[in-house]
Amino acid sequence: MNIEDWKRKNAHPKRYAHFDKRVALRTAWDYISNSEKVTHHGFYPFVHYQQKFNKFNSVDGIKLKERELCYAAHIDRYIYSYYGFLLNEKYNQRVVKDGFTDSAVAYRTDLNKNNIHFAKEAIDFIRTNTPCYIVVGDFTHFFDKLNHQYLKKQLCNLLECESLPSDYYAVFKNITRYSIWDLDSLLLINGLEDTKSSIKELNQRAQLLTAKQFRQNKKECIRPHKEVFGIPQGSPISAILSNIYMLDFDKKVRQFCDNNFGLYMRYSDDFIIVLPEISGIPFSEQLKKIQGFVSGTEGLELQEEKTQLYFFDDTQIKNISAEYLTTSNSGNNSLNYLGFTFDGKTVTIRDKTISKYYYRMRRKANFIVKSGGYTKTGKRISNKNLYYLYSIKGANTGNGNFLTYVQRAERIFGKDEAINRGTKSHMHKIKKLLNGNPNK
Repeated sequence: MNIEDWKRKNAHPKRYAHFDKRVALRTAWDYISNSEKVTHHGFYPFVHYQQKFNKFNSVDGIKLKERELCYAAHIDRYIYSYYGFLLNEKYNQRVVKDGFTDSAVAYRTDLNKNNIHFAKEAIDFIRTNTPCYIVVGDFTHFFDKLNHQYLKKQLCNLLECESLPSDYYAVFKNITRYSIWDLDSLLLINGLEDTKSSIKELNQRAQLLTAKQFRQNKKECIRPHKEVFGIPQGSPISAILSNIYMLDFDKKVRQFCDNNFGLYMRYSDDFIIVLPEISGIPFSEQLKKIQGFVSGTEGLELQEEKTQLYFFDDTQIKNISAEYLTTSNSGNNSLNYLGFTFDGKTVTIRDKTISKYYYRMRRKANFIVKSGGYTKTGKRISNKNLYYLYSIKGANTGNGNFLTYVQRAERIFGKDEAINRGTKSHMHKIKKLLNGNPNK
């Protein structure tokens, strides 16, 4: 991506309301691209809210989860996004120079690939390097634990400077010593309830608060982030900062895997390491080395309960976690990575993902059936939207749907895999639900 591409992508302001007014990039450009202006810019608090969503587990079923998210004021967002772009360009050059451009794959603007491509590359490597050992895991509260001083050190490393330039320091300072204002209190100040319709109404306004309301409530409502670690999830610069944070770690792990004829791939906080048995080094020693890279990096901690170890030979994959990790569950003899499951023979979309798709489909269909096909005001509810959102009929129209993703995965992985196994009968299921016979 070049600067003109970035400008086109960010040309229009976001639709949400914030403490400042919406402004187009063409109007803000001279300001955000002026390093002196950025150095002295006064950043607003982030608006903070909890995103609630359902996670699916074959043991526990549906479980409500919460994610802490923040979004920046309009000018602040342009600044974070612009400096994120500048840093990303330098980062892309560095990983090529250091030889691990295909290891750190998340949030990249130069690879032109998505999670499907990366999952396929990892599984292809496993298949062609049998027998091999596999480590799949993620880091505990990744964004929440990034150490500020270590991040600053890595930024200086990337920019090849002893201390950050004043404009970069202003951005760094405000993304680490940030403050938040909770969305629910903003709704309350505006006399609105905490509902989706009220949030929509609030976001239609020019600004969240008047200048007078801001002054009257800021002391009580603004909460500064006082920890020496953690950056907000949801800002336009957080993703690239997390990649920069991992520069040394990624380089060390990649070199280790290269020396052992292996593969290392990290997608944000999820990673996979494949170590062919041909290296001749006992896997227990290799695992200790990997654990040492983690413990030797500020703020990194493995979620051992989510770390899974496998041994793959020919077409057989075995979970060996219990043999090496005291706090890990053995799990199934199938590997899950980036939304796909590999059982040693075929690749499918992960069961959790399919369950989520069918759960949403059932919820929508059941609403139509229970309401008798009419809204409270007597307006007829069309089944068209249900088919548009959850069937093959809507896959190739508008923005597409989940079946569009399934089709894309089929093209990338190839027809020999069982990618669509979980969704083959989706039309039949929809018809049964609409007929009020979900269990027949």
